[in-house]
Amino acid sequence: MNIALISDFFYPRLGGVEMHIYSLAICLRKQGHKVIIITHAYNCKGSKRTGVRYLPGPIKVYYCPIIPMTDQDCLPTFCATLPLFRYIWIREAIDVVHSHQATSTLAHEAITYAAELGLPSVYTDHSLFGVDDDLASVILNRVLKTSLSVVGAAICVSHTCRENLILRANMDPTLVHAVPNAIDASKFEPDVKLVKERVSITQERIKIVVISRLVYRKGVDLLVGIIPRICAQHSNVDFIIGGDGSKKLALEEMVERERLQDRIEFLGSVPHSNVRNVLVRGHIFLNCSLTESFCIAILEAASCGLFVVATNVGGVPEVLPPE
Repeated sequence: MNIALISDFFYPRLGGVEMHIYSLAICLRKQGHKVIIITHAYNCKGSKRTGVRYLPGPIKVYYCPIIPMTDQDCLPTFCATLPLFRYIWIREAIDVVHSHQATSTLAHEAITYAAELGLPSVYTDHSLFGVDDDLASVILNRVLKTSLSVVGAAICVSHTCRENLILRANMDPTLVHAVPNAIDASKFEPDVKLVKERVSITQERIKIVVISRLVYRKGVDLLVGIIPRICAQHSNVDFIIGGDGSKKLALEEMVERERLQDRIEFLGSVPHSNVRNVLVRGHIFLNCSLTESFCIAILEAASCGLFVVATNVGGVPEVLPPE
């Protein structure tokens, strides 16, 4: 079977959706399917992607000449991208179109194009959004309801996400399925050597690791408030913060204001291949997200042997045990 995975969000941008799409492509390849990925061109700092590229797998990626509007999301074209998508699908003999993420313009357009061309389509929802709580939710939910009216099936990464999507898009529950995220545990094993060294050291400093996009939705404002209090109450606690985003400046200003330069280490953007090496340096993984449909990072941290502390939101209780 020939499958096209489509979303605005893919490498070189880093995040849960991007990793999910790539991992799904690899697994489908191992099962004998042909997989391509379609996204827009990227002109990020230090990484320019346009045209056709191949990622390890091998996975063929079409970086289409479409300009992103904001947060790497394309301006809606309504039907201007139809000739391009049709050309790619015919060229690759695509059998199934699989779109990802509610805020992806390309994903919604691909679903409607697939219906017009008679191709079966699947949609995967990765995030939680309000049910007409504000203007942005109202607009997004109306678009979602329209595009998903022609989709063949929908997948959600948690049961909470499934209930949220059914309410927002007014979908038939029999078409919506919960398929939780997963990780390859062999890639996130504890560092036995470091564990043995820690046992022999009685006065070791405690390292709290934070790895996420540093944006409002990930609870960075909570971090800005709690880090000084933790450092004040516990002199043996340090923080390792990996990631980048619009809220990184707020964290850096807090560090300068509280004079915590020797207690907090900023790593910047961390490639997924290096996440495990960062996690094994810590004892505790901290997730302060304000909304989370699943949170793959929690699984990765737990697999590396860290204690996990997370906000009780969205699908997080489905991942962490009650205690």
